[in-house]
Amino acid sequence: MERNNLYPIFLKTQQLEILIIGGGYVAEEKLTFLLKSSPDAKVTMVAPMYREGTVALAKKGNVILIEDKYNIAYLKGKHIVIATTDKPNVNLKIYEDCRLEQKLVNVADNPPLCDFYMGGIVTKGNVKIAISTNGKSPTTAKRLRQFFEEVIPEDINKLVSNLNIFRKTIKGDFEEKVNTLNKITETLINN
Repeated sequence: MERNNLYPIFLKTQQLEILIIGGGYVAEEKLTFLLKSSPDAKVTMVAPMYREGTVALAKKGNVILIEDKYNIAYLKGKHIVIATTDKPNVNLKIYEDCRLEQKLVNVADNPPLCDFYMGGIVTKGNVKIAISTNGKSPTTAKRLRQFFEEVIPEDINKLVSNLNIFRKTIKGDFEEKVNTLNKITETLINN
């Protein structure tokens, strides 16, 4: 049985420099989902032209739009790169340049040219769940996201906040605190 060996992480995007190359529908979709999850993300986009929706979206966030063709110089100072052009040779060049410059890269719709995937995300207050299908089925990730959005209660944030307050009052070492919190939250799974 094939397994998903990806390691999930949650990035503080306001502390990172993200570059999206391309100005078409896919670039707009990537920007939309990025800003939905991380409205304070620092993003630079490079493309010869942009969709109207991308321009409007950029104005709502911390997004710089540069009207130009891709050049390796745009990788300088960037941590994460997302390639969305409709030119396979340009996307391959971006991938190769990112390998040389040691940048994390995602070439849209081309799993072999990705260091990471942008999965489905469910957010309810402080609770965030990332869903991955190992790049095999974005549609399945979307349906799972919709499912979790329905089943996770709206007041989950209240529970998280209360447990955080309680956690600060628990005495003992780390292991004792974890055991106490595990006992308290056990009913969440049993119900």
